[in-house]
Amino acid sequence: MTARLAIELDRSSPVPLYYQVAEQISEAIRRGDLPPGSRLDNEILLADRLGVSRPTVRQAIRYLVDKGQLVRKRGVGTQVVHGQVKRSVELTSLYDDLRRAGQEPATKVLLLRSVPVDEEIAGVLGVAPGTEVTHLERIRYAAGEPLALLHNWLPMPLASLSAESLRQRGLYELLRSAGVRMRVANQRMGARAATAAEARLLDERRGAPLLTMVRTTYDDQGRAVEHGSHVYRASHYFLEVTLIER
Repeated sequence: MTARLAIELDRSSPVPLYYQVAEQISEAIRRGDLPPGSRLDNEILLADRLGVSRPTVRQAIRYLVDKGQLVRKRGVGTQVVHGQVKRSVELTSLYDDLRRAGQEPATKVLLLRSVPVDEEIAGVLGVAPGTEVTHLERIRYAAGEPLALLHNWLPMPLASLSAESLRQRGLYELLRSAGVRMRVANQRMGARAATAAEARLLDERRGAPLLTMVRTTYDDQGRAVEHGSHVYRASHYFLEVTLIER
């Protein structure tokens, strides 16, 4: 459904017109007048209706895309994004967190195979280079939207994994069911621009901001049981940390 907005511009104001347009669209999103998934008129129609230039409308939309409130989709147009996924930093899987938040997680398994591990991953997992490990590549969806691209490496044999089980359950849940007692993890967060391949898989534009997470999980005997390298859409995902004074 295409949403129509009541936008009033003050042409005598020193505030740029593009910013006035962007702020009023942003406020409509916050009020709920533009619910997630609603579409805006195309730039030509919106510019004509507001009596401003197309570059002004384009700049306003780009501003809101960069803020993570709007998203451009090929063949669909400009839409209000679904609410961001908030995730606390705990030893849980993304699947667990999404399900707990009622976000209807779904998984597409792109790769599940045994591979000889390179020196870097071998060092992390505590195995010799060339040792066969399980390599997974998955796309995780929330509310029907691609959210994250997940790469994992696990020592073999650790758990019996199949594409079907990975579509139905989270990786940590499968490991716990196999008797793996995960106790602690080292995690590093960062950010970078999406590659062309990542953008295609995550329905983003090339160069869009992505959050990165590299995590190694250990069991109660100190053995590495899983290593992950993941990227998340910054427009749909953020982490929350509670800080305590000591």
